[in-house]
Amino acid sequence: MENSPSVQSSIKYIVIGVIVVVLLTWLWPLRSVPTGSRGVVTVGGAIKGIESEGFMLVAPWQTLSIFNIRAEEAAVENADGSTSDTQPVRVSLTVRYSIKPDKVAEVFEKYSHDGNLQSYVQTATQEVFKAVTARYTAPDLIGKRSLVSSDILDALRKKLEVYGAQVINVDMRNFSFSQDYMAAISAKVTQEQLRLGAENKLKTVESEQKQKVAIAEAEASALKAQADGEAYQILKLATAQADALKVQNAALAQNKDVLELRRIEVEQTKAAKWNGQLPSAVYASAPIPFFNAPSSSSK
Repeated sequence: MENSPSVQSSIKYIVIGVIVVVLLTWLWPLRSVPTGSRGVVTVGGAIKGIESEGFMLVAPWQTLSIFNIRAEEAAVENADGSTSDTQPVRVSLTVRYSIKPDKVAEVFEKYSHDGNLQSYVQTATQEVFKAVTARYTAPDLIGKRSLVSSDILDALRKKLEVYGAQVINVDMRNFSFSQDYMAAISAKVTQEQLRLGAENKLKTVESEQKQKVAIAEAEASALKAQADGEAYQILKLATAQADALKVQNAALAQNKDVLELRRIEVEQTKAAKWNGQLPSAVYASAPIPFFNAPSSSSK
């Protein structure tokens, strides 16, 4: 019982200390706004100011709310749409957006106290996707994907501008159609591949035929050139021989004694080779070899 006053005194000091800490925490005027955020200062729920990143003084009767303006993501899974040729289509999208710094007060007052607009972005994205896909046929959605993505991005930027948000980009993940349509596309692709294969084979055959024709024409040209060369050589040789005969004939015509001299030389050669016997059969028109018959004067 002797220590009870001291114990009571200690408890009193502890209570006073806790009260002081609570009061200091509540009344402490220094606050901070993190990077990528804005501080919304309100009094009784009414907006009194928007503060940038850093330290700031907040009065006890004021409330500071941290509002995010960094990029956020909103995912839309299996958004439904229909093409202009009445083909149902689905796609998953991811939208990256952020709150415009000059729209913080408006967004805080109308839509969100922390800058999260995910539900608004998802709803707007689904509406825009349906509107854009209705302008394209199913084949165009596949073949013109970059253009479709650009149209969705432009339309979504205009729609989310109402909510004070700016769209950074939109990612689309695979268009999916009905099973029947995908089977039809697969069959069409197969037919196109077969057609291209047949065309390529035909082109190959035509190319080979052209090569064969070119080779045959080249060989024919070579043979013709060879024949022309041989014919030319024969013609030149015949011309030379004819010219030689003309020269010989002209020479003989000018000097008949030369011809007679050659005839005598031939007869002398025959006489030198004769063995003195007459042929056993002599035709009427055949020449008889000459011989020296005794003359009558010798008798």
